[in-house]
Amino acid sequence: MSKRIKAMMIDDLQKRIGTTRDFLVVDASKLQGTAANNLRVKLQKQNIRMLGVKNTLAAKVLADLKLGDLSGALSGPSTLVYGGSDVVALSKEITKSAKDLKDLKIKGGLVEGKGLDASGVDALSKSPSREELLSKIAGQILGPASHLAGLLGAPGSNLAGLVKTVSEREEGAAPAPSA
Repeated sequence: MSKRIKAMMIDDLQKRIGTTRDFLVVDASKLQGTAANNLRVKLQKQNIRMLGVKNTLAAKVLADLKLGDLSGALSGPSTLVYGGSDVVALSKEITKSAKDLKDLKIKGGLVEGKGLDASGVDALSKSPSREELLSKIAGQILGPASHLAGLLGAPGSNLAGLVKTVSEREEGAAPAPSA
């Protein structure tokens, strides 16, 4: 392959990757055509992309973009998988697909500049997603405030209950109007 063609391929790969910083690497070469197509369509619905790459070109692009080292995962047939709402959702979907499709092999990944092996991707898929973490944090922040509001409102509520009881007694004890 000439240097000009390699340069064009590298530019194209950089444009496709764009601002993405987290990747998984899978071996989808043993998938049957229909299974591979169905997988791509299913992933595209979740805004996840699969890109078959030449290992040396992918390693060069990742190094040029200073994203990290995927050299351990970039051997043999490789497909970069990226996108989705976050890297945890991406790893969950790919791990689930790998369990469903026995010919899809997870080779590793790159998360926040650090390389992962297949077991690291599996461990990542078991962690909570971004939305789950945000809801947990919000609950922990709002929990004490709602408890405090309940405690502050309790004396007022008790006082209102006492006033109502006293007023009901007075109405019951009031003399009957004379005619």
